[in-house]
Order: sequence, then C-alpha cells, then structure tokens
Amino acid sequence: MAEHALAGQETYDPNRLLDTLLEKMNLKNDAALSRLLEVAPPVISKIRHRRLPVGASLLIRMHESCGMSIRELRDLMGDRRTKYRLSDAQGKPKPTPEVQSQPSQSTHLH
Repeated sequence: MAEHALAGQETYDPNRLLDTLLEKMNLKNDAALSRLLEVAPPVISKIRHRRLPVGASLLIRMHESCGMSIRELRDLMGDRRTKYRLSDAQGKPKPTPEVQSQPSQSTHLH
C-alpha cells in the first residue's frame, strides 16, 4: 500500500496527536477515542501505523471534541504545511451542460 504524502515528512508523528487527545480527554485507549470521534476503530489504527492521513473532517471532529485549534492539532502531529494541496478536481466549478435555446412559450391571459 502506498504511503500518503504526509507520511514521508520527518516531522510527521500522528501518534503524538492521538496520545495527546487520549490524555486530554481522559480516555483509556484508542477504542474509546474512536467512539468519541465517531470513527471505526481501524481508522485510528491505520492513522497510528501511518497508512491513513488525518483528514480534514477528522481534524474538525478532534477540534470539536477537545477544543484545541486546528493549528494546534496539526502542530501536534508535525504537519507544518501552511496550506493543504487540493486535487485538480477540487475548487473548479462543475462543467455546466450547454443550454439548448428554445423559443420561450409565454401564456397570455386575456
């Protein structure tokens, strides 16, 4: 399985983020953390083993659960990027189907 882009960064350590959340929220283990964040337990495991990045929606759930800022959470895991890179498909308007011109049919009431 190919690693995600963050996994190659020397500073990237998702375990530091997860361990801090466990401590801050007084949780016993990753299973309790997965319940709090409303994700399946394998998601936390995959993040710990650097097979899955911490995505934006999960960062938001973490922020809402513990009150730490997104920047603080990203710093904890060593994500030093100032901006997220979007795929080419994101951020572009959807192509609009060409509108066929039809004569307008207006109804006049007499």
